[in-house]
Amino acid sequence: MITTIIFDIGNVLADFAWEAHYRRFGFSEEIFERLANATVKSPMWNENDRGVLSDEELMQGYIDNDPGIEKEIRLALADKGTMVLRNDYAIPWIQKLKEKGYRCLYLSNFSRKAHKDCVAALDFLPYMDGGILSYQEKIIKPMPEIYQLLIDRYNLTPEECVFLDDTLRNLEAAEQFGIHTIHFKNQAQAIEELKKLGVET
Repeated sequence: MITTIIFDIGNVLADFAWEAHYRRFGFSEEIFERLANATVKSPMWNENDRGVLSDEELMQGYIDNDPGIEKEIRLALADKGTMVLRNDYAIPWIQKLKEKGYRCLYLSNFSRKAHKDCVAALDFLPYMDGGILSYQEKIIKPMPEIYQLLIDRYNLTPEECVFLDDTLRNLEAAEQFGIHTIHFKNQAQAIEELKKLGVET
């Protein structure tokens, strides 16, 4: 029996809208691609979510990836407020699950600056029963430690949990603990898969 629903945030409860955020600045296609490669598509982005480096160290890491677009990198990342957009279904879905008696937790790779800048898009967090943002613990998915921490902190029985994430490697890591998983593509698909696990939605 499933008692706990664990949600990823990016591209599940909220959209990680980095492309739209970067395009707001009117960069040329060449600059857009270079910006993406220097930031969100670079290994440094994982360090962003790990929370070990300072904001200044992270910024320098992105700049070191492509020094020729330092100005554009600084401009695009000065405020990440439009990089995360909450999905309209997030709060009603959480409320409905909780009314049915399920515990709702979050487990997300998230950076300190994005948490601060995108707080308005994360207005569903108070409706949940807790969770983990990677930067606060200095570990990221799919590291086994982050799943063990969630299990221990909330006294979870893995076989009674289901984890919704849009990234397969994160789900595969969760499965090693006996947690049920759903590869999230959209809400309708996720609801159908939850039903197969006996979850009332």
